[in-house]
Amino acid sequence: MQNKGFVKVFSVLLTLVCLFYLSFSFVTAHYDKLAAKYANGDPKKESFYLDSLATKKVWLGYNLKTCREMEITLGLDLKGGMNVVLELNVADVVRSLSNNNQDPNFNKALDLAKARQATSQTDYIDLFAEEYKKLDPGARLSAIFSTFELRDKITPQSSDAQVISVLKSELQSAIDNSFNVLRTRIDRFGVVSPNIQRMQTTGRILVELPGVKEPERVRRLLQGSADLEFWETYNLTEIMPALQRVDAYLASLNKTESADSTETASTKAVEGKGTAAKDTLASAQGKLSKDSLLAQLSGDTTNNAQQAKNLAEYTREHPLFAHLQLSLYSNGQPAATPVVGIARASDRNLIDSLLNLKQVKELLPRNLALKWAMKSNDEAEQFYSLYAIKTSRDGSPALSGDVVTDAKADFAQGGLNRNEQEVSMTMNAEGSKEWARLTKDNIGRCVAIVLDNLVCSAPTVNTEITGGRSQITGHFTVEEAKDLANVLKSGKMAASINIVQEDVIGPSLGQEAINAGFFSFILGLVLLMIYICMMYGIGPGMIANGALIINVFFTMGVLASFQAVLTLPGIAGMVLTLGMAIDANVLIYERIKEELRSGKGFAKAISDGYGNAFSAIFDSNLTSIITGIVLFYFGTGPIRGFATTLIIGLCASFLTAVFLTRIVYEWLIAKDKMKHATFTTRVSKNFLVAPKINFLGYRKVGYLIPVVLIVLGGVALGTVGLNTGIDFTGGRNYVVRFDQNVNTEKVRSMLNSQFAGSNVSVITIGTANQVRISTNYKINDNSRNVDTEIEGKLFAGLKPLLPQGTSQDQFVGTYIQSSQKVGPSMAEDIKSSAYIAVVVSLIFMALYILARFRGIAFSVGAFADVTAVTLCIIALYALCWKFMPFSMEVDQTFIAAVLTIIGYCINDTVVVFDRIRETIGLYPKRDRYQVINDALNSTLSRTFNTSFSTFLVVLCIFLLGGSTIRSFTFAILLGVVVGTYCTLFVATPIAYEIQKRQIAKKAAALEKK
Repeated sequence: MQNKGFVKVFSVLLTLVCLFYLSFSFVTAHYDKLAAKYANGDPKKESFYLDSLATKKVWLGYNLKTCREMEITLGLDLKGGMNVVLELNVADVVRSLSNNNQDPNFNKALDLAKARQATSQTDYIDLFAEEYKKLDPGARLSAIFSTFELRDKITPQSSDAQVISVLKSELQSAIDNSFNVLRTRIDRFGVVSPNIQRMQTTGRILVELPGVKEPERVRRLLQGSADLEFWETYNLTEIMPALQRVDAYLASLNKTESADSTETASTKAVEGKGTAAKDTLASAQGKLSKDSLLAQLSGDTTNNAQQAKNLAEYTREHPLFAHLQLSLYSNGQPAATPVVGIARASDRNLIDSLLNLKQVKELLPRNLALKWAMKSNDEAEQFYSLYAIKTSRDGSPALSGDVVTDAKADFAQGGLNRNEQEVSMTMNAEGSKEWARLTKDNIGRCVAIVLDNLVCSAPTVNTEITGGRSQITGHFTVEEAKDLANVLKSGKMAASINIVQEDVIGPSLGQEAINAGFFSFILGLVLLMIYICMMYGIGPGMIANGALIINVFFTMGVLASFQAVLTLPGIAGMVLTLGMAIDANVLIYERIKEELRSGKGFAKAISDGYGNAFSAIFDSNLTSIITGIVLFYFGTGPIRGFATTLIIGLCASFLTAVFLTRIVYEWLIAKDKMKHATFTTRVSKNFLVAPKINFLGYRKVGYLIPVVLIVLGGVALGTVGLNTGIDFTGGRNYVVRFDQNVNTEKVRSMLNSQFAGSNVSVITIGTANQVRISTNYKINDNSRNVDTEIEGKLFAGLKPLLPQGTSQDQFVGTYIQSSQKVGPSMAEDIKSSAYIAVVVSLIFMALYILARFRGIAFSVGAFADVTAVTLCIIALYALCWKFMPFSMEVDQTFIAAVLTIIGYCINDTVVVFDRIRETIGLYPKRDRYQVINDALNSTLSRTFNTSFSTFLVVLCIFLLGGSTIRSFTFAILLGVVVGTYCTLFVATPIAYEIQKRQIAKKAAALEKK
């Protein structure tokens, strides 16, 4: 084998990389166990334990936080949580940029563009410009957008192209700011390993929150408006006495609690102040440990009992200052700064609870508000500053953010450091006047810029600023300056954020999915290994099985290196990859068997077997990878996880099956071992050896069966239709588990009165006591309370089926296992992407076959094959969904299954076409009818073994992988059967018909000559 040295080096390096990245998952699992042991069932203690280790180096110089970022994380369908797709109302942003222009054509164009965007991949701004031109062909966009606020960017003379460019830039700023605000809110929410990312569609943001148990709180958090404000500040020197009084007061509570239990006047006085302060203070005392801020600043106290005792004493004497390190000079005097002090991230809630005590508030100035910084002081995000904000009598800010008309980040002008960033800000006329007054009154002091109740920046005022133009400097990085500019511009962006897709999965359902996915994976792998050994012998079988295990190892390692999320469809993709990966070994072994039958020696048979099988393996893997790429590009969420796993698995299988197994065989040949291997067993010795089936003779009957099936499916589509899921129609799904078995019709009738005027469907999911309820009730309503309203209607309708005394909160928290929402705009996008993905995949397959085999006959045959298979699967779903005992919905996962089937069918067809091409090359004058029949018969053993092994592992997932992917795996099962049939009786016969006509035309042309 050529390049053997390179393959060995590459494999060793890949192994080391995989070990490195997979190690982080084992490290985090180890510390999770330690945290669970420490907490003894208390989630707060567990979270505190993990937070305390977040910045500690625990593995190869990496801290625990970094280890978590590099581990393979489980998807929400496996561990429970909330998945949300948020959409910025782009029309609101454009309307704001026009100063809410009332031109009827302008507003109508916004509405028409929004309607078109539901079925188009074109940018919203471009759609709006097109619609506006249609309504008013002679109008210029600059007439709408040449406002006072945008005067520096758009003038009455600006071309439409220039205006569109500015609008896109402003829209991107709004999206960036929304993203930053959401990221900050999620960080404050305290979710472990959240994921937030921008989506390809303009204005959409994906948020994944593992382990969330309060979805309604999350909805309020994510959809709440973010207000930009400017506040005056206090210096620490001005409020230091008040803070000392607070600290002394809290210490006095400690002293009274530790005094003798005999009632004294002082004890009664403390009791009169209530128990809330005592409870909060007790929490503060319990929180001080070697991981507290004071301990961090004092040095390591792990093994120093005296220091630990001193720290405990200090927290009793200074309950507030033990957690909040004040901004003091080296001589102990307070600094003239609005930063009161710094605290650990994990201590912020505790400090807030101390400062919000009623008695503490009475000791602080009435116009003092204490607000945390938005960004941390360190890269590890462990320490945050607390600012002293001066409020007005009515609690309103000195200046609201809606007066800001523009802000941008750029390099500082005239500074000593030309690389230093500054942020320039422009205000409207009203804001300019107020800003001049505010800066005049605060020269030498700081003005805090606050967004979402967090301080983004607090620049010092050097002089009175008139004219409404200001420059903010502060040793910003490029990203920090850009973020601050986006924050400042957010004041004028009156854009709402709505949830357009939502999935909530309970922890119990997630654990069931883990168990089902893991068990189906192990069983599928074991059965596949047994089958290979049964068909090819123990020796060859174990070499192929070793390649499978290494394939799994490489796949998991590469997934870990990408920080990928492992979902249930991802596990299904891995199991499916095993079935498709064994195809390479089957191809090689079948060719080796042929070479051995022809009388070649073992070494020569191995060499020729691998060489002759290479092109078919390469083509079949590449076509499957192409469908995976299409699936990844057009899919979302778990479907992308499936595509990622499939692509990585196929690449890994090519390395392991084609190269690594050959190295093993060459080593065995060099050691003079296995030279008597026949690659057969008693079971397979005479199985499909030299079959003589006349496939082409049956081609007319072969055409008829899929045609009849497709016609029947067409009739079913016209009468009962497909069972389209909410991915395509929009709506809500709720999986509800009862304590007893329930009848779906009874459940539906109980809910009809609650959801009058809307569609309600109920089906059994998994077991007889679990149902999925689907409804499109108020799906267009984006109000904040609609989800709670629907949950209330479900509770009211299903109350007779629940135990007596069950409250609505108990129903939502215990009986609703998962929920899903897909808004109409999201549903249209998913549907259009699905159609495009299928069509693009079909075209790509046909083009690849045309380029690879250089013949229109093969290309048309392949296209007809995958088209027939796709239509047959759709037809079977239309015919069967009414009576099957499980859900057969047409949704995103169904489209993923169809695309996978397309790749599988091409895989199967390419092997046959490759053998036809090879035979034609060897015997160009042989009758084409005989050539094609021989090719089909010679590859029949491979076709059966590959189809059966794939069917076997997918059947394991279908039966044991859980109800959530049962429809997905059923479609693939159908695809394996129908795809194998169409390869034999559709693709190849059609290629023959075309080639026969081409040969006849050539013969006729030669006769004329």
